[in-house]
Amino acid sequence: MSARVFDVAVIGGGLHGLSAALHLCRAGKRVVVLEKSWVGRHASGATAAGVRTLNRDVGELDLALESMEMWHRISTLVGDDCGFHPNGQICVADRPEHLAKLEQRVASLAAAGYQHEEIIDAQELRRLVPAINPQCLGASISLIDGAADPHRTLAAFRRSAELAGAVIRQGCGVTGIERRGQDWALSLQGPAVEMDGESIVVPFIVNAAGAWAGRIAAMVGDEIPLGTKASMMIVTERLAPLVKPVVSIMGRSLSFKQSDQGTLVIGGGLQGIADLDAESSSVRMGVLSKGARAATDVFPSVRDVRMVRVWSGLEAKTADLLPVVCPAVNAPGVFHAFGYSGHGFELVPVVGATLTDLITQGRTRRPIAALDARRLMAAA
Repeated sequence: MSARVFDVAVIGGGLHGLSAALHLCRAGKRVVVLEKSWVGRHASGATAAGVRTLNRDVGELDLALESMEMWHRISTLVGDDCGFHPNGQICVADRPEHLAKLEQRVASLAAAGYQHEEIIDAQELRRLVPAINPQCLGASISLIDGAADPHRTLAAFRRSAELAGAVIRQGCGVTGIERRGQDWALSLQGPAVEMDGESIVVPFIVNAAGAWAGRIAAMVGDEIPLGTKASMMIVTERLAPLVKPVVSIMGRSLSFKQSDQGTLVIGGGLQGIADLDAESSSVRMGVLSKGARAATDVFPSVRDVRMVRVWSGLEAKTADLLPVVCPAVNAPGVFHAFGYSGHGFELVPVVGATLTDLITQGRTRRPIAALDARRLMAAA
């Protein structure tokens, strides 16, 4: 492959890589997406697809709020509503001390000028979610939040990126990166590579390699500590309409929603077993049972509902659970976007736009100072 056929190589064919490719192509860049397996193979294909600003860390909150505005007009970006329903997200409290913590957070946000979260009492909670356990005392809520269909979202972002001109090469892994003049040469390997060691030369790289992004970063001289998650999910049989908002509970691992098909999708961050080298993860049923117990505690009526399937998916985790979205520290022309720690789905539209700012303008107006890799590198 000859040099400068492409302007940007995006490493990783998950949603963040596809979003970057889409925005960059629309900004006039020639983009190739290099995916070792297939599009959406890991975190993006295993996500519960929550679209959430509720309980976001303030370090990423402004970015998340802008992304939420983009979600509310997502069809203008990718030609599909992605199954997004803004039915709200609720974090319930079943103990006085937990309700007090939620009240404290909402008050703190209000003092800083944020109005997207509010507190509702037990009566309003039961009006919004009649099936909720009556022992719940109240909740915090963000009415602008909701959830989407992960598979429709993947298809929409891929289709839009390709229509914009992005070339997606699946089965094409990156095994090495080296400086070549003002450009970067990426060595490729995989079933879709005609000859091992084939290379592609580009002036810009986006590192959106998910759980493997730390290894890619190290190839360009950025030693960024990165952990791994294998978040697990449960899907049940189909039920009559039970709940519209996405529900979590303070102090326990639970994310509870009902899909358009009527199935319950239950997660919340409980962890399976991750194996980066094998590129796989496995479910720990004993741990997953805690999520089932939390679900039945909050919604007693689902106690006898049958589980249909369970799964886990590999994703990256940072020490402070904030993502890395920034220019590389030691490699001009390389940009990082990874480490979403289980809450990256909502950020997909805005991170692609942010990376495009950085590549096409050399800067961004968007607030990403708290997401700089230097914080993790310094701590290490």
